[in-house]
Amino acid sequence: MSNLKSCTWRSITLGAIALGGLLAAPLAAIAAEPTTTPTFTKDVAPIFQAKCEACHRADSIAPMSLVTFEETRPFASAIKARVASRQMPPWHIDKTIGIQKFKNDRSLTDDQIDTVVRWVNAGAPKGDPKDMPAAVKWPNEQVWNFAPLFGQTEPDLIIRSTPYLQKAGAQDAWWKPSVELGLTEPRWVRAIEIRPSTVQGRKVVHHAIANLRQDESLAPANVRDPDAATGAAAAQPGAGGTFMEWAVGKQGEIMRPNSGKLLLPGARITWDIHYSDGKEDVTSVVELGIYLYPKGQEPKYRQQLALWGAGGIDIAPGEVKVTQGFRAMQSAGRVESMQPHMHLRGKAMMLEAITPDGRKQVLSYVNDFNFNWHNSYVYADDVAPLLPKGTILVVTAWHDNTTAKKSNPDPTQWVGYGDRTVDEMAHAWINITYMSDADFQAEVDARKAATTTQQQQQ
Repeated sequence: MSNLKSCTWRSITLGAIALGGLLAAPLAAIAAEPTTTPTFTKDVAPIFQAKCEACHRADSIAPMSLVTFEETRPFASAIKARVASRQMPPWHIDKTIGIQKFKNDRSLTDDQIDTVVRWVNAGAPKGDPKDMPAAVKWPNEQVWNFAPLFGQTEPDLIIRSTPYLQKAGAQDAWWKPSVELGLTEPRWVRAIEIRPSTVQGRKVVHHAIANLRQDESLAPANVRDPDAATGAAAAQPGAGGTFMEWAVGKQGEIMRPNSGKLLLPGARITWDIHYSDGKEDVTSVVELGIYLYPKGQEPKYRQQLALWGAGGIDIAPGEVKVTQGFRAMQSAGRVESMQPHMHLRGKAMMLEAITPDGRKQVLSYVNDFNFNWHNSYVYADDVAPLLPKGTILVVTAWHDNTTAKKSNPDPTQWVGYGDRTVDEMAHAWINITYMSDADFQAEVDARKAATTTQQQQQ
C-alpha cells in the first residue's frame, strides 16, 4: 500500500511538472538552415495530403479546403500560426513522455512544421505545377469504407438509432433509444463502423455512443468479461460495456488479428447520442455497421472497450483541480488504445500502469486536451502495452477552472459532474484485449523475439 501511495503522489508531481514546463516547450532546434525555399506543389502539398486533407477538403468537416494552392493561399498566415503552435493537426499527446508509436498518428514532425513555416515566411510560393502530387482519392464518408476489406458491399449488421428531430435553436439533448440486434447465437465481431447517416446529421451530433447490453452469463467461461465473471454480477443483463463511439475524427475500428468483440443472444444497443444546435431543423439517425467473423471462425482473444474514471468532479471557481482513479485489471491483457474525455475545462489526462511487482510506466499523457477533438490514440502493434493480471491502471485528470483556460465558459462557477457541456467529466475510454496468463506470456515472448530480430537487422 505504501508503494502505491508513493506512486500516486509521484504521478501527480510528474504531471504538475509537465503541465508547468512542457506545454510551452519550443520546437526542436533545426540543425542546419535549409538553403532551398519550399513551394506548395513540391513540399507543402504532400504534407497536407498526408496529415490535413482528411478533414480539409470539400464536403468534409473542416471550414476550408487545403487541396489546391488556390484554396490554400488565402489562409497561409493562419496555417502557419496553427501549425507552429501544434494546434493543427489535432494531436494532443505529449511527445516527451510515454508511448510514441501510434497507428493513427496525424501529428506533424518538426521537419514538416519547419517546411510549412518557411513556406509561409517566403511568401507562400506556388511552385512548378508539374511537381504537384496526384490527388488523393478520399473515401466517401457516407458509404461503408471497411466493406471492401472483407470482400463485401456493406456490413453484416446495420443497427440504426430511432430518428430524432433536433430543432434549430434547441438546447443540447441526449437521445437514448434501445435497439435489438436480433441475434439468437453468439457471434464474433472483427470490425465496426459508426456515423451519422447524413451530412446534415454531422452538424448536430456532437458524439454518439453505442453501448452494448447483453447477458454476460451466456458467454463461454474462457472469454467472459473479467469484471462480471464472478458473483451476482455475472448473471445480470446489461454487461458488455461500450461497443463504439462516434465523434469528430473517429470512424470505427478494425480489430487486431485473432481478436474481436463478442455479441451474445438477445444483445441490444442502447444509444447515448448528444445533439447540439445545428442552426437548422435536422432529423438525425446514427448508423452502426458491424462486420462479423464467418460462422465457425472464432478469434482467440476478446476485446472490450470500457470507461475508466478519474474520480469525482468538484471544482471550485478559479481552481485547477487534479483527480485520480484506480482500477485493477482482473485478467492479463493488451491495451489497444486510450481516449481521454473531459469537457470545456479539461486540461490534461495521464494514463499510467502499476504492475504487481511495483513497477510504474506512463503509457500516455495528453498534455493539451481540446474538447473539440475526441482523439482515440491507437497504439502500434509492436508497442501496445502488454500488462499482467493485477496491473493497476491509473487515470489522472487535470481541470482548469480559471481564466487561463480559453474554453472555460465561466470561471466564477462551481463545477460538478454532468452530461451538459458546461458541466464536467473525467474518464478515459480504454480498449483492452484480455487473455489468459499463458497466452499473455506467449505474447510477451513473441514481442521480445521480434524486438531482438529487429535489433540484429539494424
